[in-house]
Amino acid sequence: MRKRTFFDSFRDAFRGIGRCLKAERNMRVHFAVAAAVAVLALCLKVSGGELACLLLAMGMVMAAEAMNTAVERLCDFVEESHNDRIGMIKDIAAGAVLLSAIFAAAVGVVVFLPHFIELIQLI
Repeated sequence: MRKRTFFDSFRDAFRGIGRCLKAERNMRVHFAVAAAVAVLALCLKVSGGELACLLLAMGMVMAAEAMNTAVERLCDFVEESHNDRIGMIKDIAAGAVLLSAIFAAAVGVVVFLPHFIELIQLI
């Protein structure tokens, strides 16, 4: 068996991202929203610090969604039938995604609201 390389790890990670995007509707939604936020940030010419905050928030949501997917898949593998404790674990993982999305939306409001107000004042 050959020794795994540094690049093997990256290949596997990118494959995982691809599988998550392909299999999970919510990940595709998060990805589309992140793309829209990035385009809006460029159009509004947000500062570097604002862009960094937006990127961190977007990354947090997508990483939480990927972890939620992994937890759900593992739970389904371990317990095929309904189990209240497994359900609680899955709910908690989903709650983590919701929390990250709520706070990411708050970051978006804090960053974009002053730019929108400035645009409205120009009209």
